[in-house]
Amino acid sequence: MRLGAIYTYPVKGCHRVTHDGARVEPWGLAGDRRWMIVDADGVGVTQRETAALVFLSAAVEPGALRLAAPGREPITIQEPSPAYDLGVKVFKSRTDVLPTRPAGAEADAWLSDFLGRPVRLVFQHDPTVHAWGPMTFADGSPLLLANEASLDALNDWLVEAGDEPVPITRFRPNVVVSGARPWAEDLWVGGRLRIGAAVFRAVGLCDRCVVTTIDQETAAKGKQPLRALGQHRNIDQGLMFGLKLVPDEPSAITLGDPVEIV
Repeated sequence: MRLGAIYTYPVKGCHRVTHDGARVEPWGLAGDRRWMIVDADGVGVTQRETAALVFLSAAVEPGALRLAAPGREPITIQEPSPAYDLGVKVFKSRTDVLPTRPAGAEADAWLSDFLGRPVRLVFQHDPTVHAWGPMTFADGSPLLLANEASLDALNDWLVEAGDEPVPITRFRPNVVVSGARPWAEDLWVGGRLRIGAAVFRAVGLCDRCVVTTIDQETAAKGKQPLRALGQHRNIDQGLMFGLKLVPDEPSAITLGDPVEIV
């Protein structure tokens, strides 16, 4: 098995960034989801309710973040200095409040105009304070792994149902494995994986949400692949695709690295 793709999402919900290599930190891939847009209540804005985030491009620069969107002048935002902390929630339903630093009025105005409603941009300066262990603004684990062969199996089901196949980017993974059997990741839960020199704990399968039905290039919404996952991958009342990973031994990973079960 080999590492076939590496992705990060510098702002939670934004368009993916493709990498040839990345540094694995205790809380995930370097630069992944350290920034988040929040609403007036301090709750994260995601593609679940704001599909336009697919058009937001974000690039991490030394000590800064660069944002771009169609028809808008790009903006570069410096990582905020420790003036004060703002408590936010990733989801309204969660009880844990995370300390963040506001990016400032210029970033807020740019994003509010882009999304058409008042929002703020915040930076997670200390990902070690999460109640679940070191983690960024990711949904449920520091990294998400997807299996190319599992996608092929899912797409076979979609074609059989008369629907179009979907790309792996619908599932917004961090790492993609090639050369495995379909659904081999089901058997990896509870074990450990080595990707290059980095070692991860496989802590569970990923229960998918409506974001998988959003075209990550156009923001168009549909019903697949959730309908097919409901028919074929309903496990413990969750529609499962992908594997949640927690770094055990951080290191660097590179495309083509061997992937091994430890």
